Amino acid sequence: MRTIIAGAALTALAVLSTLTTACSANTAGTAAPAAPGGAAPGKDSPAVGFVFVGPKDDYGYNQAAYQGSQEVAKVFPQLKVITAENVPEDDNAARVMNSMIAKGARIIFATSYGHLDAALKVAAEHPDVVVVQQGNLITGTTPPNAGTFFGTVYEPVYLAGIAAGKATKTGKLGYVYAFPISQTIDNIDAFELGARSVNPTVKTYAVSTSSWCDPAKQAEAAANLLKQGVDVITQHQDCTATVIKATEAAGAMTVGYHADASGIAPKGWLTGSQWNWGPLYSDIVRTALAGTFTGSKYNANFRVGYKTGDNPFVQSPYGPGVDEETKKLVDAAKERLRNSSPFAGPVRDQEGKVRVPEGTVPDYETIEKIDYFVEGVVGSLPKS
Repeated sequence: MRTIIAGAALTALAVLSTLTTACSANTAGTAAPAAPGGAAPGKDSPAVGFVFVGPKDDYGYNQAAYQGSQEVAKVFPQLKVITAENVPEDDNAARVMNSMIAKGARIIFATSYGHLDAALKVAAEHPDVVVVQQGNLITGTTPPNAGTFFGTVYEPVYLAGIAAGKATKTGKLGYVYAFPISQTIDNIDAFELGARSVNPTVKTYAVSTSSWCDPAKQAEAAANLLKQGVDVITQHQDCTATVIKATEAAGAMTVGYHADASGIAPKGWLTGSQWNWGPLYSDIVRTALAGTFTGSKYNANFRVGYKTGDNPFVQSPYGPGVDEETKKLVDAAKERLRNSSPFAGPVRDQEGKVRVPEGTVPDYETIEKIDYFVEGVVGSLPKS
């Protein structure tokens, strides 16, 4: 899967990374060797590096990550914060990370799903450097200087599905997504499950662009969905403005993702989901600087959500079209999720097969391995 993503990202972006410096301030299954001289990985690092797969102003995923990096710069004014945009999900990522290490960074954030292989390679080569990856999962033994982290993205997406299910007049929702990886499948399923919880006959039409950011493909996908009678569109793309603007121009409703884009959809904006990375990034940096990363909660596949109370993925503001009844339904569902899950059973797939039995609440790890669309989603996943 990562090979597909890397190739698509390289084709779509086709831009070598540009390093900018802001001075404000196991391989799965194989453990890395100890840091030279017994030094704790990341301890007293003079710099921290952030690698982004797209531009920092994409009105989406990379912009949110960049904003998190700038909060780190404010919290730790003594650190040199190094950022790199448009870094493909291939060996170029390792090259960029090594360049950051040469500039003094002993803490590296690789922020895209497909950066994991490069991140683990760099971690193995530099045992004194903490390398954390955003969104993927390390299988097998986690190196002492590495880890992954993410929020439970599907929880606020489920809540947004409730708003969409209440707002639709046609009973047809649209979902423009990049690749059929676990995160996007979870989100599409959660969106439909949220919508069906208040509108049992609603359907979600899922369309893949095979790219994290291709405005032409996004515009085409949105146009096709609108022609089918879809009147609410959401997405899992890195850059989000194209789909939102196209939906607004057509007089349809939109649900955002990654960032608050209500300003470009003043009429059709319902709500959405957005990142608040600053507090989590800062705590990871703080842990590494103190020399306590190894064995910490971040030296693992770290996940947080409504159950833990500190999900970095939060609900976006409501638009003018969301009534008080819908807001109360969303609030009630959010309270339920503190002890449950959007995927609490029974959950059936498109063929009607029970995938999560009644009375079962799957854990985070199980949910991140979901490889099927739920009942009500229109569209197919590639056969493996």
